[in-house]
Amino acid sequence: MSAPFEVVRHPTARRIRLSLDPASGVARLVVPKRAALKPALAWAQGKVAWIAEQRARLPQPRPYGPGMVLTVADRPLTIVWEPGSRRRVEVIGETLSLSGPLDTLPRRVETWLKRQALDRLAAETAAYAAKAGVTVSKVAIGDARGRWGSCAHDGVIRYSWRLILAPGWVLQATVAHEVAHRVHMNHAPAFHALVERLYGSDPTPARAWLRTHGAGLHWIGRSS
Repeated sequence: MSAPFEVVRHPTARRIRLSLDPASGVARLVVPKRAALKPALAWAQGKVAWIAEQRARLPQPRPYGPGMVLTVADRPLTIVWEPGSRRRVEVIGETLSLSGPLDTLPRRVETWLKRQALDRLAAETAAYAAKAGVTVSKVAIGDARGRWGSCAHDGVIRYSWRLILAPGWVLQATVAHEVAHRVHMNHAPAFHALVERLYGSDPTPARAWLRTHGAGLHWIGRSS
């Protein structure tokens, strides 16, 4: 029987550890580099009930489909599909309207969401960068499960496109955080002070929102 978890050999781990990723539902058994694997697997197999219990508490998948309500940039939009050849996704009133092949609806909706995310994140980044007096060489989006944003030494800032599904004040706090890294590539007190100055408020509630609700954003668009 295959194990209900993936095994990760970690070079700096000091003990075996079992965890569940709330964004993906993947259980991981972390094993120190030199530890015997067989006892670790036996121990983890004894935690199968725990894994099942934790998975039962995960957010429910929310596949894209007609009637689904998405909150995009603080605006609730109901997906409406009708027969026809129009493939373009359009906002009409309070709806996200499209036709075309029904089986391609999920892909087209997600492509539209990513485009909205990149446009909004690029605009917010430019505004905060101007406020901080720094340059950003490129804004990009991805779908990393472990972080909502990252700033590289070459000035490239990358965000999770799923931030477009979060409240606007959460998105803005995340952008302020990454732009502040263009001044301080660390998390020292001066960095946090700059984030708060750029954001114009205490960003702690935004970080708390992502800790509490962020995993649920990763289940939007998933069918299982």
